Amino acid sequence: MSATVRVNGETMALPSARLTDLLLALGVDPARRGVAIAVDGAVVPRARWDAALLAGGEEIDIVRPLQGG
Repeated sequence: MSATVRVNGETMALPSARLTDLLLALGVDPARRGVAIAVDGAVVPRARWDAALLAGGEEIDIVRPLQGG
């Protein structure tokens, strides 16, 4: 059985242990400005995204600007 995480309230399979790989799987460019991430309620600084490892079971919130009107 693969590990799962909850991303913005939705359960999904964890593609890799690295936070950066999760972002890429979600179509979020890790280099894009304006993106913020919290894991289990704690903000993860951008400088630590590539080193941040996930074990499964985490609650991840990804906040990014959206265009619209």
